[in-house]
Amino acid sequence: MIKKYHVTLADNERSLLRDLLSAGKAPARTLTHARILLKADESDGGPAWSDEAIRKALDVGLSTVARVRERFVEEGLEAALERHKPRRDYSHLVDGECEAHLVALACSAPPAGHKRWTLRLLADKMVECAYIDGISHETVRQVLKKTNLSPG
Repeated sequence: MIKKYHVTLADNERSLLRDLLSAGKAPARTLTHARILLKADESDGGPAWSDEAIRKALDVGLSTVARVRERFVEEGLEAALERHKPRRDYSHLVDGECEAHLVALACSAPPAGHKRWTLRLLADKMVECAYIDGISHETVRQVLKKTNLSPG
């Protein structure tokens, strides 16, 4: 397999990685990535291990070695050591105001003909009162679980 990304560490980067490993006060993933970079170093005096040799020595996957190499070459040392930020943007359907309405509704008296609020009744009432455009009973459950409330 031909390596697309070649790791060449500068002296200060190499010493920084060695200091990081000798201290041992970083997360395990960070320390493993530091070891990968040190073993993959192709500069003068670097071991220049193959990906397969690194995989066997550090008990990691080939894709992990390849990703660390790629992130080092494309984004730098810090990016190769740290966890990457999620690419997906998480948006929440229920904001604080809507959550307050749901909690108030769950604490109120149930509708006529019912002994207690059900998750589906709460979801339907939230839409009926125009607090939210649409909401599933599962979302209602998750919100109430987060606030330590349960219908009924």
